[in-house]
Amino acid sequence: MRYLDPKNDLTFKKVFGEPYGKLYLIPCPLGENAVETIPDYVLERLHCLTYLVAERAKTTRHFIKATNPPKPISDYQIEELNEHTPIAELEALLIPALQGNDLGVLSEAGCPGVADPGAKLVELAHRKGVEVMPLVGPSSILLALMGSGMNGQSFAFHGYLSAKSPSDDLKRLEQLAIKHRQTQLFIETPYRNKAIIEQALRVLQPSTKFCIAADLTLATQFIQTKTIAEWRKSPPSEIDKRPVVFLLGGD
Repeated sequence: MRYLDPKNDLTFKKVFGEPYGKLYLIPCPLGENAVETIPDYVLERLHCLTYLVAERAKTTRHFIKATNPPKPISDYQIEELNEHTPIAELEALLIPALQGNDLGVLSEAGCPGVADPGAKLVELAHRKGVEVMPLVGPSSILLALMGSGMNGQSFAFHGYLSAKSPSDDLKRLEQLAIKHRQTQLFIETPYRNKAIIEQALRVLQPSTKFCIAADLTLATQFIQTKTIAEWRKSPPSEIDKRPVVFLLGGD
């Protein structure tokens, strides 16, 4: 028979009715100097936590410092989870919650778990029986959809386009938009924005709606929807190197 050690065995608490901690999904601002976009109750929860998992620890410390925390930044124990984190290391990241401590997950920007490696930890939390608590905050995907004027009843997010054949992806998404009357959303690495826009104006049909939503929630925010024909007459300027969500809509 295998005996449980209450100090070392992570199953002890569950077997004997002691609760696990909760996994809080904590949104971050979509850019610099935008802490006001995060609700007060989210900041209060963040300030109560000690254990955090973040896509990048340096960025997370910078964010926490901007919220005027009631305790030193050094009190936060931050582990990193990014696209290079091996699956085998996920369970170790969840240990604080399995030991009864609340644990927070933060992305580089926006909502953790959405187009974000934090989703892997959320999936594991569900498998282990840890309660998941998503908190309210800015989502660039939903904000772009809201501001685009395109179909918000049926839409699909595709992440990044293929770096090798973005033109093929653009035409494929255009056909999906037309066939299903469904808004298609995608993002791109900021330094490639100009190239993607040039490709879109070259290969998409004149009647296709194309929205560019840049710097959402920031003072430099730019959201505009036009047909490809209209964009060709008046292309956007100064979009390069800015975070952008792109949207396609059929006629």
